[in-house]
Amino acid sequence: MTDPCPIVHVIDDDDSVRKAVMRLLQAAGYEVQGYANAGEFLIGPPPPSSLGCIVLDVRMPGPSGLELQSALQRQGSGLPIIFLTGHGDIPMSVQAIKGGAVDFLTKPVQRQALLAAVQNALDVQQQASSQRQRSNALRMLYQKLTAREREILRLVVEGKLNKQIASALGIAERTVKSHRAQLMEKMQVTSLAELVRTASQIEHLD
Repeated sequence: MTDPCPIVHVIDDDDSVRKAVMRLLQAAGYEVQGYANAGEFLIGPPPPSSLGCIVLDVRMPGPSGLELQSALQRQGSGLPIIFLTGHGDIPMSVQAIKGGAVDFLTKPVQRQALLAAVQNALDVQQQASSQRQRSNALRMLYQKLTAREREILRLVVEGKLNKQIASALGIAERTVKSHRAQLMEKMQVTSLAELVRTASQIEHLD
């Protein structure tokens, strides 16, 4: 099976602007869907692909672009947002970027600026997806560790030597070495540096 194509969702109450942006993106090879307001996007059927981004006007009848951004955050949406507005100002752009928007463009937008922003948004999503997959894979490896191996891993990450770990846990140093070898094999690493880097990518060491 091939991966689903990313979809660029264009949300703007100005029909002429929305259609012009959609035509521009379609001409560049993107799959595009348009919406006349934020509510239409929220209550519509779920997109056929979770891949893509949103090109979003700020001021619209009904929920504003910033309100839609907040709603999508609460829903845990993974769609990056590019704001495109004719009414932008610095406080508004700061609020949008703090809310996670990847770009804030003003109308009339230059073709290359919009295309670059969309490609950047899709790259951001791909990187985030890859990081989530990596974190999930590491978490699965971590779950295979025994309780003792997890204890030793935490102490290793804290920079403790084998002798110090043995003293802290009341076990022999050779036992620590044995556990370290086993947990490194389970975590699929070959060096202490790699083990520490890998452990740092796991959100919580239970």
